[in-house]
Amino acid sequence: MKKGMNKLAFLGGALVVLAIVLANSLFIVNEGEFNVVLRFGQAVRIYNEPGLKIKIPFVETTSTLPKYQMIYDSAATPILTLDQKPIIVDNYTVWKITDAQKFIRTLQTLNSAEQRLDAAVYNAVRRQLSSTSYGEIISEETARGNLNDQILAQVTKAMDEGDTGITIVDVRIKRTDLPEENKASVYNRMISNRQSIAASYLSEGDEEARRITSAADRVADILLAEADAQAKQILSEGEQEAARIYNEAYGVDPEFYKLYRTLESYKTSFQGEPVIMLPIDSPYAQLLLGQQAEQQPALAE
Repeated sequence: MKKGMNKLAFLGGALVVLAIVLANSLFIVNEGEFNVVLRFGQAVRIYNEPGLKIKIPFVETTSTLPKYQMIYDSAATPILTLDQKPIIVDNYTVWKITDAQKFIRTLQTLNSAEQRLDAAVYNAVRRQLSSTSYGEIISEETARGNLNDQILAQVTKAMDEGDTGITIVDVRIKRTDLPEENKASVYNRMISNRQSIAASYLSEGDEEARRITSAADRVADILLAEADAQAKQILSEGEQEAARIYNEAYGVDPEFYKLYRTLESYKTSFQGEPVIMLPIDSPYAQLLLGQQAEQQPALAE
């Protein structure tokens, strides 16, 4: 009986030891991560594919690293631009681990990776922005191309040269602000500059308006002079034609023409109901009264 109990106790202890050994021998690699097997602190194996894996119990330990993209926000940095304007720059970096072997050998932890990344980004941003004017920084475009692309190329080069196993996906400037103590003076200078530009545009517009008005006035004067000359010519031709017609009519029947002119003179003389003193026996008065004159003097020349 006692021997049976001892055997069961031994068997139970063996099972517990076996369970502990198995628990320390098996581990699972999840999707979206690298799993690094460490022996006395040194990386001996790296698993990329998900699944159940085996390690030496009590001798080897495991550490995981993410495969997915990570975002690192850099601290706001004061920088002096090419045109000597102090600005505060805030940017972020998108990065990921693509070679876990190199990463473990050079950086080992995510914290040390972020420190290396922060230094590389700071150097690239400071080098690039200090050689760029403030206006180009605001527009993100320089004579050499897009500002973010230039910084990305420099950070990528630094990470590659360091053999870090890191790939830089993107580097972006989030914010470029002026220090609080400089904002008022810069804004006032910008307002003054814009007012000067506006005044220049207004002056140019007034000058152009005067030039256009002067040219239009000259054209109008020329057209009016030509029209006046043409009108005078037409009137002169009309008067000549009228005189010719009158002469022709007078030549056909002089007596009728004299009568017609006399009748026309009545229209002119009696406009406005004037008082006219005429001798009763004058041919002009007799013709007006419908009487036949004794003789036919010139009625109206």
